Amino acid sequence: MRTPAESVVRYYVICNRLKNTIRTGWVDWQVKRGRIESVAEHIYSTQMLAIAMASEYGYQLDLPKVLFMLAVHELGETIIGDLTPFQIDPSEKEKREHEAVHEILAGLLDGEEIERLFLEFDAHETAEACFAYQCDKLECDLQCRLYDEEGCVDLKEVNCAALNDPKVSLLLASDKSWSEMWLEYSRESYPYDRNFLEVSDYAMKNRLQPN
Repeated sequence: MRTPAESVVRYYVICNRLKNTIRTGWVDWQVKRGRIESVAEHIYSTQMLAIAMASEYGYQLDLPKVLFMLAVHELGETIIGDLTPFQIDPSEKEKREHEAVHEILAGLLDGEEIERLFLEFDAHETAEACFAYQCDKLECDLQCRLYDEEGCVDLKEVNCAALNDPKVSLLLASDKSWSEMWLEYSRESYPYDRNFLEVSDYAMKNRLQPN
Protein backbone atom coordinates (compact mmCIF):
# COMPACT_ATOMS: atom_id res chain seq x y z
CA MET A 1 0.00 0.00 0.00
CA ARG A 2 1.44 3.35 -1.03
CA THR A 3 1.49 6.29 1.34
CA PRO A 4 -0.41 9.42 0.18
CA ALA A 5 2.90 11.21 -0.39
CA GLU A 6 4.19 8.34 -2.53
CA SER A 7 0.98 8.31 -4.58
CA VAL A 8 1.18 12.06 -5.18
CA VAL A 9 4.79 11.91 -6.35
CA ARG A 10 4.19 8.80 -8.51
CA TYR A 11 1.26 10.43 -10.28
CA TYR A 12 3.14 13.71 -10.72
CA VAL A 13 6.18 11.99 -12.20
CA ILE A 14 4.03 10.02 -14.66
CA CYS A 15 2.19 13.16 -15.80
CA ASN A 16 5.45 15.08 -16.00
CA ARG A 17 6.43 12.89 -18.97
CA LEU A 18 3.99 14.85 -21.12
CA LYS A 19 6.20 17.94 -20.83
CA ASN A 20 8.76 16.10 -22.95
CA THR A 21 6.34 14.24 -25.23
CA ILE A 22 6.32 16.17 -28.49
CA ARG A 23 3.07 16.10 -30.45
CA THR A 24 3.55 13.39 -33.06
CA GLY A 25 1.49 15.13 -35.71
CA TRP A 26 3.94 18.04 -35.88
CA VAL A 27 6.87 15.63 -36.16
CA ASP A 28 5.14 13.72 -38.97
CA TRP A 29 4.42 16.93 -40.88
CA GLN A 30 8.08 17.87 -40.37
CA VAL A 31 7.38 21.18 -38.68
CA LYS A 32 10.65 23.10 -38.87
CA ARG A 33 10.92 25.05 -35.68
CA GLY A 34 13.41 25.21 -32.85
CA ARG A 35 10.76 24.21 -30.33
CA ILE A 36 7.62 22.20 -31.15
CA GLU A 37 4.55 21.87 -28.95
CA SER A 38 4.54 19.15 -26.29
CA VAL A 39 1.44 17.23 -25.21
CA ALA A 40 1.48 19.12 -21.91
CA GLU A 41 1.38 22.43 -23.79
CA HIS A 42 -1.49 21.16 -25.91
CA ILE A 43 -3.42 20.32 -22.72
CA TYR A 44 -2.86 23.83 -21.36
CA SER A 45 -4.00 25.39 -24.63
CA THR A 46 -7.19 23.30 -24.75
CA GLN A 47 -8.07 24.56 -21.28
CA MET A 48 -7.42 28.21 -22.20
CA LEU A 49 -9.48 27.75 -25.36
CA ALA A 50 -12.32 26.25 -23.30
CA ILE A 51 -12.30 29.26 -20.96
CA ALA A 52 -12.45 31.68 -23.90
CA MET A 53 -15.17 29.75 -25.76
CA ALA A 54 -17.33 29.49 -22.64
CA SER A 55 -16.84 33.19 -21.94
CA GLU A 56 -17.57 34.58 -25.40
CA TYR A 57 -20.34 32.23 -26.49
CA GLY A 58 -22.20 31.84 -23.20
CA TYR A 59 -22.22 28.06 -22.95
CA GLN A 60 -24.23 26.82 -19.97
CA LEU A 61 -21.76 24.19 -18.81
CA ASP A 62 -19.96 22.95 -15.74
CA LEU A 63 -16.71 24.63 -16.78
CA PRO A 64 -14.59 23.25 -13.90
CA LYS A 65 -15.65 19.77 -15.02
CA VAL A 66 -14.64 20.59 -18.60
CA LEU A 67 -11.24 21.83 -17.44
CA PHE A 68 -10.75 18.68 -15.34
CA MET A 69 -11.60 16.49 -18.34
CA LEU A 70 -9.13 18.37 -20.50
CA ALA A 71 -6.47 18.11 -17.80
CA VAL A 72 -6.59 14.30 -17.97
CA HIS A 73 -7.71 13.67 -21.54
CA GLU A 74 -4.19 12.80 -22.73
CA LEU A 75 -3.23 10.86 -19.61
CA GLY A 76 -2.87 7.57 -21.47
CA GLU A 77 -0.18 9.06 -23.66
CA THR A 78 2.22 8.95 -20.72
CA ILE A 79 2.39 5.19 -21.41
CA ILE A 80 1.35 4.58 -25.04
CA GLY A 81 2.79 7.77 -26.53
CA ASP A 82 1.07 10.26 -28.81
CA LEU A 83 -0.43 8.20 -31.64
CA THR A 84 -2.23 9.93 -34.52
CA PRO A 85 -5.37 8.56 -36.23
CA PHE A 86 -3.25 8.02 -39.34
CA GLN A 87 -0.85 5.67 -37.51
CA ILE A 88 -3.20 3.33 -35.67
CA ASP A 89 -6.82 2.20 -35.84
CA PRO A 90 -8.80 4.49 -33.50
CA SER A 91 -10.48 1.56 -31.72
CA GLU A 92 -7.10 -0.03 -30.99
CA LYS A 93 -5.72 3.28 -29.73
CA GLU A 94 -8.76 3.71 -27.47
CA LYS A 95 -8.29 0.21 -26.05
CA ARG A 96 -4.62 0.80 -25.26
CA GLU A 97 -5.34 4.25 -23.85
CA HIS A 98 -8.10 3.04 -21.53
CA GLU A 99 -5.89 0.26 -20.20
CA ALA A 100 -3.07 2.73 -19.60
CA VAL A 101 -5.30 5.21 -17.76
CA HIS A 102 -6.73 2.47 -15.55
CA GLU A 103 -3.17 1.42 -14.65
CA ILE A 104 -2.05 4.97 -13.90
CA LEU A 105 -5.04 5.83 -11.70
CA ALA A 106 -5.22 2.53 -9.81
CA GLY A 107 -3.10 3.86 -6.95
CA LEU A 108 -5.06 7.07 -6.30
CA LEU A 109 -7.92 7.24 -3.79
CA ASP A 110 -9.95 9.30 -6.28
CA GLY A 111 -8.71 7.22 -9.19
CA GLU A 112 -12.12 5.78 -10.05
CA GLU A 113 -13.72 9.24 -10.23
CA ILE A 114 -10.88 10.59 -12.39
CA GLU A 115 -11.15 7.56 -14.67
CA ARG A 116 -14.90 8.10 -14.95
CA LEU A 117 -14.32 11.67 -16.15
CA PHE A 118 -11.70 10.46 -18.61
CA LEU A 119 -14.13 7.90 -20.04
CA GLU A 120 -16.91 10.49 -20.14
CA PHE A 121 -14.68 12.72 -22.26
CA ASP A 122 -13.89 9.84 -24.59
CA ALA A 123 -17.57 8.96 -25.05
CA HIS A 124 -18.47 12.50 -26.25
CA GLU A 125 -22.05 12.12 -25.03
CA THR A 126 -22.58 14.71 -22.28
CA ALA A 127 -22.64 18.45 -22.99
CA GLU A 128 -19.35 18.95 -21.13
CA ALA A 129 -17.64 16.07 -22.97
CA CYS A 130 -18.81 17.31 -26.38
CA PHE A 131 -17.59 20.81 -25.62
CA ALA A 132 -14.23 19.55 -24.33
CA TYR A 133 -13.80 17.32 -27.38
CA GLN A 134 -14.38 20.26 -29.72
CA CYS A 135 -11.81 22.30 -27.78
CA ASP A 136 -9.32 19.44 -28.16
CA LYS A 137 -9.76 19.37 -31.94
CA LEU A 138 -9.98 23.11 -32.55
CA GLU A 139 -6.83 23.73 -30.52
CA CYS A 140 -4.91 21.54 -32.95
CA ASP A 141 -6.38 23.49 -35.88
CA LEU A 142 -5.34 26.83 -34.39
CA GLN A 143 -1.84 25.62 -33.55
CA CYS A 144 -1.50 24.35 -37.11
CA ARG A 145 -2.49 27.80 -38.37
CA LEU A 146 0.11 29.46 -36.15
CA TYR A 147 2.87 27.16 -37.41
CA ASP A 148 1.76 27.79 -40.99
CA GLU A 149 1.95 31.54 -40.46
CA GLU A 150 5.55 31.06 -39.35
CA GLY A 151 6.30 29.09 -42.53
CA CYS A 152 7.21 25.97 -40.57
CA VAL A 153 6.01 23.40 -43.12
CA ASP A 154 7.07 22.87 -46.72
CA LEU A 155 4.54 20.48 -48.25
CA LYS A 156 7.00 19.60 -51.03
CA GLU A 157 9.28 18.01 -48.44
CA VAL A 158 6.64 16.20 -46.37
CA ASN A 159 6.14 12.44 -46.55
CA CYS A 160 3.83 11.25 -43.79
CA ALA A 161 1.01 8.75 -43.23
CA ALA A 162 -1.63 11.49 -43.33
CA LEU A 163 -0.97 12.01 -47.03
CA ASN A 164 -2.43 8.56 -47.67
CA ASP A 165 -5.79 9.69 -46.33
CA PRO A 166 -8.14 10.37 -49.30
CA LYS A 167 -9.67 13.43 -47.65
CA VAL A 168 -6.28 14.99 -46.90
CA SER A 169 -5.05 14.29 -50.43
CA LEU A 170 -8.17 15.78 -51.99
CA LEU A 171 -7.95 18.96 -49.94
CA LEU A 172 -4.27 19.46 -50.71
CA ALA A 173 -4.96 18.85 -54.40
CA SER A 174 -7.35 21.83 -54.32
CA ASP A 175 -4.35 24.13 -53.70
CA LYS A 176 -5.16 24.79 -50.07
CA SER A 177 -2.30 25.65 -47.78
CA TRP A 178 -1.33 23.21 -45.04
CA SER A 179 -3.38 24.97 -42.36
CA GLU A 180 -6.32 25.64 -44.70
CA MET A 181 -6.39 21.93 -45.46
CA TRP A 182 -6.30 21.09 -41.76
CA LEU A 183 -9.03 23.54 -40.82
CA GLU A 184 -11.26 22.21 -43.60
CA TYR A 185 -10.46 18.60 -42.71
CA SER A 186 -11.55 19.19 -39.12
CA ARG A 187 -14.78 20.90 -40.14
CA GLU A 188 -15.64 17.88 -42.27
CA SER A 189 -14.51 15.29 -39.71
CA TYR A 190 -15.53 16.54 -36.27
CA PRO A 191 -18.90 17.57 -34.80
CA TYR A 192 -18.19 21.29 -34.43
CA ASP A 193 -21.20 23.32 -33.39
CA ARG A 194 -21.87 26.71 -35.00
CA ASN A 195 -19.68 28.57 -32.50
CA PHE A 196 -16.65 26.37 -33.08
CA LEU A 197 -17.29 26.62 -36.81
CA GLU A 198 -17.33 30.41 -36.48
CA VAL A 199 -13.93 30.41 -34.77
CA SER A 200 -12.59 27.96 -37.35
CA ASP A 201 -13.88 30.19 -40.14
CA TYR A 202 -12.22 33.23 -38.55
CA ALA A 203 -8.93 31.35 -38.37
CA MET A 204 -9.25 30.38 -42.02
CA LYS A 205 -9.77 33.97 -43.18
CA ASN A 206 -7.53 35.95 -40.84
CA ARG A 207 -3.94 36.05 -39.66
CA LEU A 208 -3.89 34.93 -36.03
CA GLN A 209 -0.74 36.62 -34.82
CA PRO A 210 0.50 40.14 -35.57
CA ASN A 211 3.10 40.61 -38.29
